[in-house]
Amino acid sequence: MPPKKGLSAADKRDRMLEIFHESADVFVIKDVEKYGLKKGIIAQAVKDVLQTLIDDDLVHCEKIGISNYYWAFPSEASVKVRTEVKKYETELASTKRRRVEVEDAIAQHKAANPNTEKRTEALTALNNLKARLATVQSELAAYRESDPETLEAMRNAAEGAKYAANRWLDNTYSLLSWCKKKF
Repeated sequence: MPPKKGLSAADKRDRMLEIFHESADVFVIKDVEKYGLKKGIIAQAVKDVLQTLIDDDLVHCEKIGISNYYWAFPSEASVKVRTEVKKYETELASTKRRRVEVEDAIAQHKAANPNTEKRTEALTALNNLKARLATVQSELAAYRESDPETLEAMRNAAEGAKYAANRWLDNTYSLLSWCKKKF
């Protein structure tokens, strides 16, 4: 006879949930392990399976005093599914409403701005002016170094740097003379 295979993780999860749903009671970890053994889940895997169920919010855990209590009632799952269904239905309705509004806005825009010869000429003129603006701005950027305001700002920055360097040099000499006097 071939060796008996163990349960898959999904089977363990399902059986663990059955424990909670059948009894609709609150358990401590020892009770969960005991009932898990009866369902065919080995004792070493009970805590891991239970933790995955807690992480997926299928089983609740509460620490009261020094004990952890675990529970999962059958009605919780159906209530959770109903709330999710309602949430998604409202999202769907709002998305459909938004889609209709956008389609109406597009239709109004097309009606207000028909593709006429005058409009196409204005669009080409606009595109030409945008291209011209880009070239003029690139030329302006090339001459920015020669701008009198930029040069003045550079002179002021150089003057400030010179004063800062002199201040540090004075501080260094003051420290040096203090060290000579002290030592």
